[in-house]
Amino acid sequence: MISAAPMIFRTASFQDLDAATLYALLKLRADVFVVEQECAYPDIDGRDTEPGTRHLWYEVDRRPVAYLRMLIDEGPTGPVHRIGRVVTAPAARGDGLAGQLLTAALAVVGDDPAVLDAQAHLAKFYAKYGFAPSGPEFIEDGIPHLPMRRG
Repeated sequence: MISAAPMIFRTASFQDLDAATLYALLKLRADVFVVEQECAYPDIDGRDTEPGTRHLWYEVDRRPVAYLRMLIDEGPTGPVHRIGRVVTAPAARGDGLAGQLLTAALAVVGDDPAVLDAQAHLAKFYAKYGFAPSGPEFIEDGIPHLPMRRG
């Protein structure tokens, strides 16, 4: 664990994020996806600011230690929730925070359909939350991914 300080759950739309919080969330994403996983990709993709986007995270001492982003995509039969950018700081891994965030996100989703593109080695993790493969494995930024759907 990172600190003995209390773990606090937060959720916000883009408009509700202050600059310092937004910076800290983007830094966590960059530290893990771009630096640790060595994937140079456009993390800041314009979707963080969309009206339906929700940012969920846990923080300790005002520092995010786990995060996910919920989007609304237009599917062939109507809107579908997209979960992505699921990330946990190295020092907070193994504490179940990603699962807790996923549970919180799925409480918002309810019975509506939800999709995500899982790193292939995490497919069993997402299956515990009702996600099943919905297409063939693909490579994104050098990492095998698997599209998954729930509902």
